Amino acid sequence: QVQVVESGGGLVQPGGSLRLSCAVSGGFLSIGTMAWYAQAPGMAREFVARIEGGTGPRYANSVQGRFTMTRDNAKNTAYLQMDGLKPADSAVYYCNVDVRRDGGPLTSVWGQGTQVTVSS
Repeated sequence: QVQVVESGGGLVQPGGSLRLSCAVSGGFLSIGTMAWYAQAPGMAREFVARIEGGTGPRYANSVQGRFTMTRDNAKNTAYLQMDGLKPADSAVYYCNVDVRRDGGPLTSVWGQGTQVTVSS
């Protein structure tokens, strides 16, 4: 089975930085879109950043200019560099990955999430 595992979250002061990782493993032929979402307590899960095939990264307006998403296809891993963090960025960050399994359809897979807390 395909596994998506996020890491790199933690407690950071306002203005600080974190780098999240999203590692994909298991049985699959290829990876399509990779994306980051954030869910704060009592709020809906919201789009943060996405990299689709053949395009550059795209970001939510709230993180534009502060976050940078990259992906390393050789390592089946995506990253989210988070700079200038604000308390409003505090949330559980989830990685969502579209994968093509051997002989099967494109499937969307979610990770378990990693907690980011921005507080002084």
